[in-house]
Amino acid sequence: MSILSFLEWVQATPFSTGIRESTWWYPIIESVHVLSLCLFLGISIFWDFRLLYWGFKRTPVSDVQSRLMSPWAVLGFVLMVISGGLLFLEEPVRFYGNIFFRVKVVLLILAGLNAFIFHSNAGRRLLDWDNSPITPTGAKVAGATSLFLWTLIVICGRFIAYNWFKPLV
Repeated sequence: MSILSFLEWVQATPFSTGIRESTWWYPIIESVHVLSLCLFLGISIFWDFRLLYWGFKRTPVSDVQSRLMSPWAVLGFVLMVISGGLLFLEEPVRFYGNIFFRVKVVLLILAGLNAFIFHSNAGRRLLDWDNSPITPTGAKVAGATSLFLWTLIVICGRFIAYNWFKPLV
């Protein structure tokens, strides 16, 4: 079974059809996706600015992480992933054939790798540079990379709806 035939099967399920044909489900899911993106990205920008030492200079980095990242950014991320998955299930064949969706998926993987590498390295030593005026280079690179990737992810997400290219499938 190919990926395309599997996605065609998914798209034909009552669940997918129900989202696609509902008057309310798609706009509700889309709204949750956008609002959770705002929550996640808004908090992440504060975090990245702190990593770059552009903002919250007097706030220990561990405070920014424990008060913003852990509870609120994680909540926004979880809601964003669930709602994004439901949006994909609404019409998986169309999304699969959309170049902007494919680029967005690659960028999301890169953003996840960036976060993983940060938390595996500089992020493990937060307390060592908690109040230091000098942020480790690895943290600055992670913050700048995060800002760059999430900007592109949002742009690609918007372009998915306005794709003017011929579908890839």
